[in-house]
Amino acid sequence: MLTTLSTEDLVPADHPIRRIRAVVDAVLGELDAELSAMYATSGRPSVPPEQLLKATVLMALYSIRSERAFCERLNYDLLFKWFLGMRIDERAFDATTFSKNRQRLLDHEIADRFFAAVVVE
Repeated sequence: MLTTLSTEDLVPADHPIRRIRAVVDAVLGELDAELSAMYATSGRPSVPPEQLLKATVLMALYSIRSERAFCERLNYDLLFKWFLGMRIDERAFDATTFSKNRQRLLDHEIADRFFAAVVVE
């Protein structure tokens, strides 16, 4: 039954998080070329850096104390799945994904530019 639903259908049209997601997606669109260049085209599929940055926004908005707690909540919080563009039945990524990719985002100065642009909007 749940697989016929979309997370898009479950988030109210007037929910404030919709505006935040629009701003975040616009900023990520501006950084798309740089984000794409950070990851290899071959090998194992990885969690997109866009999802990690968006997850960090959610952790700040909802005062989630750790990446591990966020990933646990991501398994059942449909609002979070919607914000990250995940399907209802999609499993959360592992919390170690943050630590494995943090340095890459910092080295390319993507995280700083992303958050600066989101705050401006």
